[in-house]
Amino acid sequence: MVKVNMLEAKTNFSKLIRLLENKEEDEIIVARDNKPVAKIVLYKKPQSKRIGVAKGFFGHVDLEEFNSLNEEIAKDFYGE
Repeated sequence: MVKVNMLEAKTNFSKLIRLLENKEEDEIIVARDNKPVAKIVLYKKPQSKRIGVAKGFFGHVDLEEFNSLNEEIAKDFYGE
């Protein structure tokens, strides 16, 4: 954790961001009159939870096996 004053943060903003990007620091505290007022952290992109969420839960189904289920599905929808 690095603590910098406002003037230093303004002057060295790019360098401070580079410290975060290179994972040399995990957060930077910006202070005014030696009192912390802000924290700068690296932005983490939200990960999509939709794609691949079930990966590994279902085994491989080949085309013939998949197509063999058509009659069973039709019975479920339309009855016998």
